[in-house]
Amino acid sequence: MKIRVQIDEKFFDVEVGDLSSNPVTTVVDGEVIKVWLDAGEAPAAAAPVVKAAPVQVAAAPAPRPASAPVTGDKSKQVVAPIPGTILAVAVKEGQEVSFGQELATLEAMKMKSAIRANRAGKIAAIRVSAGDKVSQNQALMDYAD
Repeated sequence: MKIRVQIDEKFFDVEVGDLSSNPVTTVVDGEVIKVWLDAGEAPAAAAPVVKAAPVQVAAAPAPRPASAPVTGDKSKQVVAPIPGTILAVAVKEGQEVSFGQELATLEAMKMKSAIRANRAGKIAAIRVSAGDKVSQNQALMDYAD
């Protein structure tokens, strides 16, 4: 269901997903937001008017500082090949990885791409997390050596 919402003087285009699920997945001006409905208050799927139920708002994780594009030696870092959004990070800091191992998943233009290790080594630092928007050549992870 698509609706237009006005808050103060600003309008938002909202696409509401399956109302029988909890959380309900919504898209607000292109950003995916999950909304948890209180138990027993989910609106009927066929109801033309939806009464908003109280929602639980989870605190957003502290943003990581954006890293600048890598211009020099890239052998000590894993960089984003194209701009996009990080969907998942498959490794942890301190983990040993092998050449070609999947480190993260990047989505760009509705296409998912695996970001793979460009060499074997130990991951010293992870600079991104799921949901982060990254630019081309932005450092995603650092190798220990």
